[in-house]
Amino acid sequence: MRLAAVDLGATSGRVMAGTVETSGRRRLDLEEVRRFPNGGVRVAAGSGSTLHWDVLGLYREVLGGIREAGNLAGIGIDSWAVDYGLLDARGALLGNPVHYRDSRTDGVAERVHRTIPARELFSVTGLQELPFNTLYQLVSEGDRLAAAETLLLVPDLLGYWLTGSVGAERTNASTTQLYDVRSRTWAAGLAERAGIPARLLPPLREPGERIGVLRPELADELGAGPVPVVAVGSHDTASAVVAVPAGTGENFAYISSGTWSLVGLELPEPELGDAALAANFTNESGVDGTIRFLRNVMGLWVLTETLRTWAAHGQRVDLPEVLAEAAAVPALSAVVDIDAPEFLPPGDMPARISAACRRTGQRPPATRGEVVRCIVDSLALAYRRAVRQAAQLTGRTVDVVHVVGGGTRNELLCQLTADACGVPVLAGPVEAAALGNVLVQARALGADLPDLAAMRRLVRETQPLKRYEPAGGDWAVAEARLTRFRDEPAEVRA
Repeated sequence: MRLAAVDLGATSGRVMAGTVETSGRRRLDLEEVRRFPNGGVRVAAGSGSTLHWDVLGLYREVLGGIREAGNLAGIGIDSWAVDYGLLDARGALLGNPVHYRDSRTDGVAERVHRTIPARELFSVTGLQELPFNTLYQLVSEGDRLAAAETLLLVPDLLGYWLTGSVGAERTNASTTQLYDVRSRTWAAGLAERAGIPARLLPPLREPGERIGVLRPELADELGAGPVPVVAVGSHDTASAVVAVPAGTGENFAYISSGTWSLVGLELPEPELGDAALAANFTNESGVDGTIRFLRNVMGLWVLTETLRTWAAHGQRVDLPEVLAEAAAVPALSAVVDIDAPEFLPPGDMPARISAACRRTGQRPPATRGEVVRCIVDSLALAYRRAVRQAAQLTGRTVDVVHVVGGGTRNELLCQLTADACGVPVLAGPVEAAALGNVLVQARALGADLPDLAAMRRLVRETQPLKRYEPAGGDWAVAEARLTRFRDEPAEVRA
């Protein structure tokens, strides 16, 4: 069967046509039908400005991709988490969704914690504290909430426009800090205490549930017929984890490596202890009732913003070339805390890296190769810390790290990840989110894929993978140096 996977990342989107066959010659193929840029659009707002998503532009591109994909048996949508659109009582969108990197949530978490302590929030939602969590974004809306009747996360909003059906797919709902991770329901009472009307929270859907079919006028416009739209793991990491090619019984960690890196383990139940809270781990719902126990790491955002900064200053930028330059730089010459708040907003990353190195008593990178080496070493160090903490917090052993997503193309980063973590890295597939998307669709539409093990077996049989063996290095020393600085009081650092 031929299926369209709409896979929206924070810096680009794509519509992929997937072919799945589970009888006779087993097959799992992806064909890129349409790719398009994504990113924030800054708009004047009073005396300041707000960073929005161009959601109408995304929808236009999605429709174009569906049209170009041809004869389809199904459509599924996954995207980044936490961001949303608000609908009024008529079902109309109340303004473009705001980008999670906008500054409107600055200080909001502290305000919420005066009413709902962080420990209580974590015990209910299991969510990592991030300043842009949906809960904090909604609180920052203020009086605008009075005009809203429904909240739809980005994939649910696009699904609503395609079908007219309102709902919230569970894996993405679990990223909002408004979802009770144990009872698997909306935490309506918590929402009300934070000043968020519970009426905004739509009915929950399971991955694999049919949302509806293309609205008749859309089906005519696209020449597609009444194609089913299926709820997949609509948080892109949930779909990516479906396509982790782990074998049954394998002790694995995963890194979904893209603009963000999501580093963690797959668990049967949430881990809600004080140690998990202190380590800032998150418990998000996965496909088939699993829990994605992970930490958000800043990811390749820092590298892509670095390349953008250089290009904006008129420098010719070739990623393979600068990675080759970085590979020639001695390991761990300089490292930074890649998750530090200064690396979250857009801006001049090379200047921020230099400033961070000076603050920690290190020589700032002087060449492009040194800057990129600092970034990839720092990422690998963050991966090491997250993998080891996840194992310690859950009492599990990690024998292999599976890296999926766009970061698998970065061979230097994959090798450094193996070196830092001290275990083999198995890299691939690249388009893991799109593969997980089509696998869940295929099962919902009748393919013989009864469980995650069957889906992952098909990925192993059909997708190219590359293994990296650890080669050592002074990673423990670098980690201790960085941890010591991070834990020092600000006045000591100054």
